[in-house]
Amino acid sequence: MLLLYEYDIFWAFLIISSLIPILAFFLSGVLAPISKGPEKVSSYESGIEPIGDAWLQFRIRYYMFALVFVVFDVETVFLYPWSMSFDVLGLSVFIEAFIFVLILIVGLVYAWRKGALEWS
Repeated sequence: MLLLYEYDIFWAFLIISSLIPILAFFLSGVLAPISKGPEKVSSYESGIEPIGDAWLQFRIRYYMFALVFVVFDVETVFLYPWSMSFDVLGLSVFIEAFIFVLILIVGLVYAWRKGALEWS
């Protein structure tokens, strides 16, 4: 027999966490002031008329630089718990973490050679 009452907390949490954003969007739509005017339909509400096209083309190098930063920033998130419990985990986990760092170093060298770390 399936014991569904064990999942009551889960279902309550799921329903409440689904209703809160729905209620927030509904209340903001009802309570928000509605003001229509030429400033509201302009591209920017700062009062300054925009000059030229709003779409600018950025070089892909900026996005690649940010992506490499995120990858190596996430590396520290993975290594922090390992470093805090290094004495308990033993040598096998040290070897696994060493292999992980080596793979990241290979990725860094690859990005460096491809020029993804050059800003200009």
